[in-house]
Amino acid sequence: MAIWAIVPAAGIGARMMATTPKQYLQVNGKSVIDHTLSRLLSATQIDGIVVALHPHDELWHSLGILGNTRVTTCTGGADRCQSVLNALYSLQDRAGEDDWVLVHDAVRPCVRTSDIEHLLRQIEHHSVGGLLAIPVSSTLKKAGADGSVTATLDRRDVWQAATPQAFRYAALLKALSAAIASGSLVTDEASALELAGHAPLLVQCSADNIKITYPEDLALAGLILHAQQCGSETCSRLPIGHTQEPQ
Repeated sequence: MAIWAIVPAAGIGARMMATTPKQYLQVNGKSVIDHTLSRLLSATQIDGIVVALHPHDELWHSLGILGNTRVTTCTGGADRCQSVLNALYSLQDRAGEDDWVLVHDAVRPCVRTSDIEHLLRQIEHHSVGGLLAIPVSSTLKKAGADGSVTATLDRRDVWQAATPQAFRYAALLKALSAAIASGSLVTDEASALELAGHAPLLVQCSADNIKITYPEDLALAGLILHAQQCGSETCSRLPIGHTQEPQ
């Protein structure tokens, strides 16, 4: 049984208000996606990684990751779910039905190798699979159409979904294909499995597994990466939670 990773990286990152797609912006001397792929490659259980690129991507060939035989590419789609589906199709000749597939955001460069490995251990005997997630710590409000509060949600029942999300190859392919065919452009893989009637497992990860979405996230990712790598007393004073070397 093999373990594969898929990285949808065909987006343009409009909310970053930058001319360069956010996965290619620089953080601590390397592109965001370089950091992300390095973290996935550090998980030795992963046999291969497929990166789904924009059809007109002109920056991929500038990356330092080129030449790594565990990394291949395919053409992505207009939406995340379509990019993931294209990557699944590209694995058809290599992946078995029961192989695990980890889907990870290109713009989550701070994921810890130890969290990836923890996810794999937790789902090893699970019938569906699961996803890294973070318990919500803030009070959550439900808003009405006019922006007014309509309810306060019980945060004990709410988690913030993260990635990687890991499911069996055949089950993910079937669920994602069905979701797209029904017109549901799901924003994560767990949603596709849920629509198919399954209940993915929530696996807690470090809160520093952030997704770069807005301009201010780029600076925060730089601080987190620095703190993860140095582990010094100075770094431990940074207000970002974790300082130890990522495993």
